[in-house]
Amino acid sequence: MFNQFLRENKISAALLTLLRVYLGYAWMTAGWGKITGGFDAAGFLKGSIANPVAGPDGIVYGWYVSFLEGVALPNVALFNFLVPWGEFLVGLGLILGCFTTAAMFFGLVMNFSFMLAGTVSHNPTDILMGVIILAAGFNAGRYGLDYYVVPFLRKTLEKKGINILQQKA
Repeated sequence: MFNQFLRENKISAALLTLLRVYLGYAWMTAGWGKITGGFDAAGFLKGSIANPVAGPDGIVYGWYVSFLEGVALPNVALFNFLVPWGEFLVGLGLILGCFTTAAMFFGLVMNFSFMLAGTVSHNPTDILMGVIILAAGFNAGRYGLDYYVVPFLRKTLEKKGINILQQKA
């Protein structure tokens, strides 16, 4: 019942619009600050590798530390580009309500990445809001560009013989 309210109700769509614009503003300003402020992830990555998330039995996310050490740190220039622009574009997508579910998915990926690296900050709250937006699907972008973009894409794909909403007979 709650899921139906979240995914179909117009009042819910209005509340979701407020939530996604709030969260989008936070993402966009964080990204813009990094874009204009000379962001460098090297220090964060080195700190996350040196001080991984640990519990009573040792390192909790050893696989993630290995990823940071073997992939992220050697390619820090790529991450110096991806993180700020990713944050900015996630925020822009949420504010405009364009590709809302995709933007929120990638926002959640970044939130979880920050948490796996040991940064709690506001990430749990952002994840909670993000899951609500993601669960709402199209309704989260109803009062945004998704109202126009999603039907256009659906018609365009159907003309090419691609049915994205295939139903079993």
